[in-house]
Amino acid sequence: MKSRRSFLRLGALFPLSHFSLKSLPGLTGSRIAGQPLVVSTWDSGTIANGGAWPVLQRGGKAIDAVEQAGIAIENDINCCVGLGGNPDRDGRVTLDSCIMDDQFNCGSVAFLERIKHPVSVARKVMDTTPHVMLVGEGAQQFAVANGFVLEPGTLSADADKTYRKWLEKSEYKPIINVENQKPSPSKGKKAFAPNKLEDGTPNHDTMGTVALDAAGNLSGMCTTSGMGFKMRGRVGDSPIIGAGLYVDNEVGAVTCSGQGEEVIRMCGSHLVVEFMRQGMTPTEACRRAVERIIKRDPVKAKDFQVGFIALNRRGEVGAFSVQKGFSYTVTSATIQNKVYKAESYFS
Repeated sequence: MKSRRSFLRLGALFPLSHFSLKSLPGLTGSRIAGQPLVVSTWDSGTIANGGAWPVLQRGGKAIDAVEQAGIAIENDINCCVGLGGNPDRDGRVTLDSCIMDDQFNCGSVAFLERIKHPVSVARKVMDTTPHVMLVGEGAQQFAVANGFVLEPGTLSADADKTYRKWLEKSEYKPIINVENQKPSPSKGKKAFAPNKLEDGTPNHDTMGTVALDAAGNLSGMCTTSGMGFKMRGRVGDSPIIGAGLYVDNEVGAVTCSGQGEEVIRMCGSHLVVEFMRQGMTPTEACRRAVERIIKRDPVKAKDFQVGFIALNRRGEVGAFSVQKGFSYTVTSATIQNKVYKAESYFS
């Protein structure tokens, strides 16, 4: 989300001894034995990857790494994730999150209020209960009973300002991420701001992370404050296993960001995994899932964004989105928090 994060060309980042550059911008080829890797949605994935990488670097498990990724981004009040995110139309922040490991173990929370780290509550659901998903008041009770602090229900300063501005029209209309058309003062060129509106306002609300550890196991997480100014009670794809996140250790791990309703209809992340199971590269699998979403209503598709990132068990990475502007961040022993623009259906 910061201007200093640059978008570098793939060829300069991946020596051919490490990766075979079969398709761009996805990273394809054979994984170096024992080399861990973490990938997150958006350029703010640098924050998430910063939480995950120390775990992977010391030989830790992918499941622990992705939880730390979620915690890191939930701690960042400048991102539209966590308690600092935009509220629903009633002025209250509700959080959704899920997590999944290499053995199909998974946990999820939705419509959770006043708990700082929903990703860790989801992990606790996975580790200590016979259930997959807890919601609303029950999820909050579970969190408090397990030692999570009940935070004040006040909005962050930025969210409060944005909410007051929204109340002037009270119009719910999710806006596609756009390229910032304001010229760079230093170079006089358009500055690429994939997750901001033209006025600089953050314009996404989901962080998804997938990771591969040194043992060759995959895991993933997804965390969000949901679409800003949504109807109270609305839940999108982010906490739904198979929609916002899916992990199959024999195939790969996938997560996404964008208009959740469209992802739910197609079980989007599970669909990408199944395409990879058929032998497609991560990039091709993401593209095919996006095309499936667009096919349902090609006209409506021009007005929303959905972007997938995929990581297969060989360490190949790919992404594809409905609209241009979707980005993702990659970190490994040789690739430190590099941000890439995904290919898109509409250019």
